[in-house]
Amino acid sequence: MGLALESLGIIAGSRSLPLEIARLARAGGVGRLVAVGFEGETDSALEDLVDEITYVRVGQLSKMIRAFKRFGITQCVMGGQIAPKNLFNVRPDLRAAALLLRLKEKNAHTIFGGIADELKKDGIELIRATPWLSSLMPGAGFLIGPRLLTDQQEDLAFGLRLAKAVSRLEIGQSVVVKRGVVLAVEGFEGTDRCLRRGGELAGKKGGAVAVKVAKEDHDMRFDIPCIGVSTIEACLDSSVEVLGIEAGRVIVLERDAIDRLIARRRFSVLTVGRDWTGWVIVGRALSQSPSQS
Repeated sequence: MGLALESLGIIAGSRSLPLEIARLARAGGVGRLVAVGFEGETDSALEDLVDEITYVRVGQLSKMIRAFKRFGITQCVMGGQIAPKNLFNVRPDLRAAALLLRLKEKNAHTIFGGIADELKKDGIELIRATPWLSSLMPGAGFLIGPRLLTDQQEDLAFGLRLAKAVSRLEIGQSVVVKRGVVLAVEGFEGTDRCLRRGGELAGKKGGAVAVKVAKEDHDMRFDIPCIGVSTIEACLDSSVEVLGIEAGRVIVLERDAIDRLIARRRFSVLTVGRDWTGWVIVGRALSQSPSQS
């Protein structure tokens, strides 16, 4: 269930998440949508889904805030990606430069948290988009594809423990493993490249298992974990045969296209989660086998 706000701002990165936010927020009763997109990043299809849109360069924090204030926006959400190369090529305005200078560590949590603080100074609250996106975040029992083999179940439990540990260190949220061996850990390159790298290291016989999670204290106002068609293509193009996503905390985009893409392929996507015993596999086609973290 969403929030029936009179107006909502959208800070829109690349890919399809901003489009889904706009569609679902509108369906949830939001009267007016005002977006700020990024040059060379944001899908132009968003223009048909919002009432107003302003484009800025990455790093133009003042221009973004002015755009929201011009249209009377007091609450906004954030969704989509910014290409890693653009984060290094950024030319920050004075306000963004001052923000970056104040940060001792520069990661998604600190940078976007700092942006949220700057928005708040001008009366704009950055809120979670998840109330509108709950239908895209599968819970326990979600499974597409064939049931897992025993060794795949063991790798899934191992990968889950590893992914949660890596996420706590602010390194990444995804890992690729095979038969108890760590093949790839997500870093700055992002999920899709991590999957391709790990899948290629698994060799031509395949069998790699990937897991994507959220941090324990993940701030869902920004950096919402997502998978989509490009994620599945990265798996299928390499040797990843199983993708586990954390139940209730990872968004599945482009579901119909994903179903078509993996039809008749030996590939499974399923949710993983935990109960009081520790981290466990929760896909509906699997036996419940606790695994302590």
